Amino acid sequence: MRLIGFAGWSGAGKTTLLARLIPVLVGRGHRVSTIKHAHHNFDVDQPGKDSHTHRVVGATEVLVSSANRWALMHELRGAPEPDLPELLAHLAPVDLVLVEGFKRDHHPKIEIHRAEVGKPFLHPEDPYIVAIASDAPLADAPLPVLDLDDVEAVADFVDQHAAPIDGIGWRPSADQSAG
Repeated sequence: MRLIGFAGWSGAGKTTLLARLIPVLVGRGHRVSTIKHAHHNFDVDQPGKDSHTHRVVGATEVLVSSANRWALMHELRGAPEPDLPELLAHLAPVDLVLVEGFKRDHHPKIEIHRAEVGKPFLHPEDPYIVAIASDAPLADAPLPVLDLDDVEAVADFVDQHAAPIDGIGWRPSADQSAG
């Protein structure tokens, strides 16, 4: 499994890029998973559903399954937020993991930058940023600059620069290494 991240300020277009990039990578034969960091309280469950009721009344984990998909919800109940390597250990093996957010973690990242957002670049303070994807040319950029709208070029860069997950301290769990 290999990993690359996408970091940038809110509104820069990280999710939009990933929504365009994932089909290109899948079309190239890659199995792709994503991990997204949310900075706010979020809920994937709906009030009134049995799974929501189970969770609200105290279950630590609720797994919902159907013929089309399954989902596992885990309540931290005051425990510390898991780090990226711990979250990666929960994923089934794939070819590429695309990480949105986790901008302070130590893995290769592409910075997503739009001048109209009006925020400073992240790369001067982050040695793990390996390229910048921007909607405008960047003169004198210290890193490779990718056209944010050239998804094929971004996919090429991902293919060339995604790093093995074990490079960020991840180790497969016993059930994953057996298969």
